[in-house]
Amino acid sequence: MIPNERKDVQALIDRLRAGDARSVSRLITLVENQAPEKAQVMASLFPYTGRAIIAGITGSPGVGKSSLTDRLIAHARDKGLTVGIIAVDPSSPFSGGAILGDRIRMQSRSTDPGVFIRSMASRGHLGGLSIATRDAARILDAFGKDVIIIETIGVGQSELAIAQEAQTTILVLAPGTGDSIQMMKAGIMEIGDIFVVNKADREGADQTVMEVETMLMLESSKNGWRPPVIKTQAVSGAGVEELWSQIEAHGRFLSEGEVGRARRRGQLRDEMVEILTERLKNDIWHKASQGRAMEDLLDSVEQKELDPYSAAGRLMELIH
Repeated sequence: MIPNERKDVQALIDRLRAGDARSVSRLITLVENQAPEKAQVMASLFPYTGRAIIAGITGSPGVGKSSLTDRLIAHARDKGLTVGIIAVDPSSPFSGGAILGDRIRMQSRSTDPGVFIRSMASRGHLGGLSIATRDAARILDAFGKDVIIIETIGVGQSELAIAQEAQTTILVLAPGTGDSIQMMKAGIMEIGDIFVVNKADREGADQTVMEVETMLMLESSKNGWRPPVIKTQAVSGAGVEELWSQIEAHGRFLSEGEVGRARRRGQLRDEMVEILTERLKNDIWHKASQGRAMEDLLDSVEQKELDPYSAAGRLMELIH
């Protein structure tokens, strides 16, 4: 990075700390695009993070995650809190960009100066979360947002990734979908700190609550935290106040003992491993792409002279 670029990035950081919302967008774009200045940005902002409530909302498509998020925004704003939203959407297979727009889903909030909404593309990463999602949440935290909500696309095993991003993971279900049984089979029930049965006015809501509570009874508590099961109706707002109270209660639980510290350390460890893995992968790919080695090995695999495992082994020998 040349000196002028460092100065430009530092100017953005300074403007963010002074309350400039446009600098937030530019810095999130910078980290989302994996720009060389990303490390400088995150190193500069890291000391100002750790104050916000960070909640992850996940669950299968169609359970009402976006409507529930919208209600939580309204509830937080009524309390005088500022809110940052990261909506992780499926990636366009052509551009890599998010194909669901945040303002399409939450248009009524986009003009509120106390709310910052950013739609991010999953870009094929496991869990539907781009590698930049965590950094975007930290940028919003450093900007001073009181509450940050990460809403994921929620497809199959993808819900598991949200537990690495959020302090409190909210798993949303809906009556009549069979989600609770499917999630139990997939091991996804284990990630929920709070369970929400949304669309609770539908037939079968009480049955879904009973199924979830039965499953939770079979599981050991999370080091002293027993995940609550809450019925909500996002359309009317019913149950949202109780959900908010449980988010706050879980935050207090994490802040009062060693359980929260162990969880934070685990998340930091996973983050460091993820960053290291990404850097090593990029370094290996860069070295492997030099010269003809990759193409020659591809030719050998294509002609069945080598299998992919043996070719990868030879490539590792060459780059080391």
